[in-house]
Amino acid sequence: MICILLVAGHGTVLETQIKNDDTGLYSHLTGVPKALLPGIGGKKILDFWWETVNVRQLFTEVYLVTNADKYKHYERWATANDFPVENVVNDGSTTLKDQLGAVADLELVIRSRKLQDEVVVIAGDMLCSDQNFDIAQVIRFFRSKPGELIIYYELEEGERSSSRGIVEVCPETHRITRFLEKPEEERTTSRLASVVFYCIRGDTLSYMSDFLSLQPQASERTFGLFWEWLINEKQLDVFGVKLPTGFQLIGQVGLSDYTKWLTHYSTKKQDNPTEPITCRSYARVGLMGNPSDGFNGKTIAMTISNFWAEVTLVGSQTLVLVPHPLNDPTEFGSLQDLFCISRREGYLGGLRLLQATCKKLYQFCSKRGIALTKQNFTLKYDTNIPRQVGLAGSSAIVSATLKCLMKFYNITDNDLPKPIRANFILSVETDELFITAGLQDRVVQVYEGLVYMDFSKKLMDEQGYGNYASMDMSNLPSFWLAYLSDPSDSGRIHSNIRQRWLSGESVVVEAMRSFAELTDQARAAIKERDWSRLAQLMDQNFELRRSIYTNDCLGPGNLRMVQLARQFGSAVKLPGSGGAVVGLCLDQARLVEMRQAFQEAGCVFCVIAPYNPSASSVGGLH
Repeated sequence: MICILLVAGHGTVLETQIKNDDTGLYSHLTGVPKALLPGIGGKKILDFWWETVNVRQLFTEVYLVTNADKYKHYERWATANDFPVENVVNDGSTTLKDQLGAVADLELVIRSRKLQDEVVVIAGDMLCSDQNFDIAQVIRFFRSKPGELIIYYELEEGERSSSRGIVEVCPETHRITRFLEKPEEERTTSRLASVVFYCIRGDTLSYMSDFLSLQPQASERTFGLFWEWLINEKQLDVFGVKLPTGFQLIGQVGLSDYTKWLTHYSTKKQDNPTEPITCRSYARVGLMGNPSDGFNGKTIAMTISNFWAEVTLVGSQTLVLVPHPLNDPTEFGSLQDLFCISRREGYLGGLRLLQATCKKLYQFCSKRGIALTKQNFTLKYDTNIPRQVGLAGSSAIVSATLKCLMKFYNITDNDLPKPIRANFILSVETDELFITAGLQDRVVQVYEGLVYMDFSKKLMDEQGYGNYASMDMSNLPSFWLAYLSDPSDSGRIHSNIRQRWLSGESVVVEAMRSFAELTDQARAAIKERDWSRLAQLMDQNFELRRSIYTNDCLGPGNLRMVQLARQFGSAVKLPGSGGAVVGLCLDQARLVEMRQAFQEAGCVFCVIAPYNPSASSVGGLH
């Protein structure tokens, strides 16, 4: 593969303003080509690009195309930076009037050096806000696709689409469906801006000659118009990779824009590494339905702020995953201590969840056309979600880790929409760690709050996820939660229900249909604030579950907690897969009595504090 750096533009506006600046601040830059001006951290702009592409494993040759007016500057730069001087190509132009145009400059190198290989083309006078992106990841994605590749980024606030080449990208195939060169705002809703950073296949290079024959004017031999022609008219397959960073092509801008961008990007670079990122995800309780994602049913669940997992990410020299002192023990007081901890909590803590999330995100971004920056970090986690009682503690750690990584790498909701994010979290646990899990916990932890979920087969087949709706959380009644202090008796609900459902057993199929109906009725009761009706439906939900699961599957500890709650007239059901119960007691006086009874029975009891994302900024992607 060949890399070609383009620096042949004539920056007359910027050069003239530097020359005429009467402050004296820029006199040392008089006559300096745009690409050799200071970039981020004082390094020359071209120095950064040369460091980025000077990788023998990726490129057999790197060429630099400049003009006759600035050739001597680049010759001296090449000598000082171990760049092969014979690879500096002079296009012969000395003014804006006799310039060849960007596409013609590229074609000159290809024709004069008889290049037939794949080519990476980069504007060498382009400021990049984050100088750590992984160009190898870009090239791997290019080689995985049957076409050309355009790099794009998401416009920052204040940047106008009419100043950029805008791409419209298919989110599934990553194919660029339309290219618009500096469109007016009303022509497209896309905020994805193309930059002069392309990968072109050898057999496509011939199209440049055809394009140039159609464009006699140098001012029209731009890459924007080339891609418009290639994509919109010739309909060649061109794909896109998103870099989660900003770009500014100095081009014909003036001194004020150059200094503004330099200050803006330098400030961002200074701010990012030192600021820790901390995100939370909350435990959840299932209020209605079966864990219906496996049965194409419906469910209502709620995140609660009583318990959470918290992950903190800090930039660092190497990538470090910090073991949790309690959940990932490596030191024990004795062999008996090791035995007791292992028997009670098992062998696996949360560290594997962090590692699997990191691995899966890199894999996801590589396939989805998102090139991550080469930044390292240290991840540590903490959690107070009780283990093995069915409150979705594992997925909370994964969800919080993903929030941190998305913020660190500037991955937006457009890159990883909420429904896809829930699927992603599930895949971390099921595909990477082989944890038996379902989708509903991940959905409610991504959306947060009180969430209605419909996992109908039609929806799941057609779009790959269900319909998820956040519900109004104002004026909710007092729900309570109790769980076993020793979850070894929780009897995590394992049974052959799924096999019976798949085989079409009428009792199970009818029960799943009834769960969905109860969920819709509960949704209506919540909307109408009919809490007595909701309590009835919760009781019906448990009895329906009991009718298809044996008592052994439900667990003796769970059944004892249900019976205890009913002695106080409280509605009660299982909030997850066992070890805990959730209830609704409308009589506050009896709630106090019930709390004491649960505590005397050796259970942990708490009144639920619903987590409402609209009323709190903690844990979100802010």
